[in-house]
This record gives sequence, structure tokens and C-alpha cells, in this order.
Amino acid sequence: MRNESRRQKRMASLLREALSALLPGELRSYPSSLVSVTRVEVAADLRSARVLLSIFGPADPEEVRGHLEKRTGAIRHRLAAIAEFKYNPQLIFVIDASADEVERISRILEERAHDDDPTG
Repeated sequence: MRNESRRQKRMASLLREALSALLPGELRSYPSSLVSVTRVEVAADLRSARVLLSIFGPADPEEVRGHLEKRTGAIRHRLAAIAEFKYNPQLIFVIDASADEVERISRILEERAHDDDPTG
């Protein structure tokens, strides 16, 4: 990963905090799903940001991401009202696969431990 400037890190932190507060209101149509902003990556020019999401629950993650993509304009508008950025970045919502990867690796390790267990 490239080296992020202090401004990028600060903006990413502020965006993550603000979006974590805003997204539950945008996802009222998915009440039984939990959406977490796991990371925000801000471009060097501060004009765009990739928002990585973990989505837990019965809703299809791609459906939730698509809903957020459709609501990007409204989310940016609300974001501008609560955060004072020089630029209000374009938001790109992406499903964070790292949680799934951690779960897959944990399953593999459990299976290996079970296979290596002489009593099992």
C-alpha cells in the first residue's frame, strides 16, 4: 500500500466516523443487517474515497452496497452538512472481503487442528 499523507489519514478517519453515524439512517430498509465501515481509503487529491464495508445479517451484501451507491448523492449531502471538508469526496462503496477471509482461514485452522487431534 502506498504511503498516505497526514491529510489523507485525517480525512479517512473523519469520514469513517461520520459515515458510521450516517449509514444506519440510510439503511432503514435493512433493519436486521449490521453494516460496519471497516476502512476508508482517501485518494491523494482528497476528492474521492473508497469506503470498505462489512455487512452482517440476512441481507445480500451486494444489494446493500448497491442501495448505498444509489444513495451516494444524499449521503454526500448529509456528510457535507456535518463535516467541514475543503472537498466533499466522491464515495465509492466496496464490500470488504477481509472478514470473510479471516473466517475462511479460521475454519481451515480448526479443520487442521481436528485432523491432527489423535482422539478425534
